[in-house]
Amino acid sequence: MASSISDHEINSNQTSQPQEVSQSFSVSTRALHADDHLNRNPDVAPPIHLSTTFRYSSNPGDLVPAADEDHAVPTDAHVYSRATAPNTTRLETLLQTLLFAPCLTYSSGLAALHALYVFLRPDRVSVGAGYHGSRGVLSLHEKLHGLKVLPLECPVEDLQKGDVIHLETPVNPTGEARHIAAYAKKAHSRGAVLVIDATFGPPGLQEPFQWGADVVMHSGTKYLGGHSDMLMGVLATRNEKWLAGMRAERVSLGSVMGSLEGWLGLRSLRTLGLRVKAQSENTGKLVCWLNDCLNGKDHSQDKGEAVRGVVERVQHASLQGDDMDWLRKQMPNGFGPVFALWMKDETLARQLPSKLKLFSHATSLGGVESLMEWRAMSDEQVDRRLVRVSVGLEDWEDLRKDLIKAFASLKDERK
Repeated sequence: MASSISDHEINSNQTSQPQEVSQSFSVSTRALHADDHLNRNPDVAPPIHLSTTFRYSSNPGDLVPAADEDHAVPTDAHVYSRATAPNTTRLETLLQTLLFAPCLTYSSGLAALHALYVFLRPDRVSVGAGYHGSRGVLSLHEKLHGLKVLPLECPVEDLQKGDVIHLETPVNPTGEARHIAAYAKKAHSRGAVLVIDATFGPPGLQEPFQWGADVVMHSGTKYLGGHSDMLMGVLATRNEKWLAGMRAERVSLGSVMGSLEGWLGLRSLRTLGLRVKAQSENTGKLVCWLNDCLNGKDHSQDKGEAVRGVVERVQHASLQGDDMDWLRKQMPNGFGPVFALWMKDETLARQLPSKLKLFSHATSLGGVESLMEWRAMSDEQVDRRLVRVSVGLEDWEDLRKDLIKAFASLKDERK
């Protein structure tokens, strides 16, 4: 009769795996190798683990009852995928090296944000204009326990210990940046918590913990995922007690990523550094060209006139000239791949996406393909002249030519 294989034998190759990768390596290197030490088999690509339940140890001496388990310590001794699973645990390990703090993953960005406010349960949240979905989460907490929403620029005296400043930077949908260190000083002077929604400033572009963030949130659906094919939310914090508490509460909330999505996240992060760098460079060139056209600096007079004929202004962090002293330090490698166009009227904003060949008219952002959204399609509060642009990996000159043709067509139709 064949003998059973012990857990020790199954994991016997663990000691021969590479050690954890140093944080001193670049984003691209960490994204490729920070989870090497978790390899359990010779596969170069991580396998997909679809099981929802996992066998306990065959050795009775290794069994730890739930009441005796230390929930503050992450483990790869998986029991049930609503708690932990191989792909998502490996994804969190990889994210930790990219965000410079331990991470938890969730089924979406808003699921992560909801989980954070369930855990912190602040009396007041100071928040500015930005993603309407975040406001939706806060409105639920207003209903549930009387949370009070304050303006982002509220007097510092309005904040008390345990309150939250919720700072989105760069901002959705305009791509403009906010000074993290200044808001950290404001929050911490009152014992409040600074939460940074860094979705538009993924790893490689900004490091919020360096400037005083207490919690960093990402809608990983965007740049961390990067291929418009998965949902993911991420919370990162260096507060060990908070992390343990949110990990325990996530089991009850049930808002975990699926194993397939966890695998897709691992796949996506391998190219994060290259994608974000190229997208940000493309955006910088397009924004500079558009801004030059609007200010009469474009050398091709006919092309500049086409832009000026239909576009009112362009918004992006790279155009915040008065803020460059702190902004270049906060975002030293680029100012983000999203910007906004303000068209001269609502009709032009409605029509522009239909004139383009290389920009898909769709919501969301952060994918390898360029997207453009007449923002009124998904945000009820936004000015209807605004168009949000998410720049992909196409050659920027091709994108520029596509925009020129669209602007010229709109200008001709207005004659």
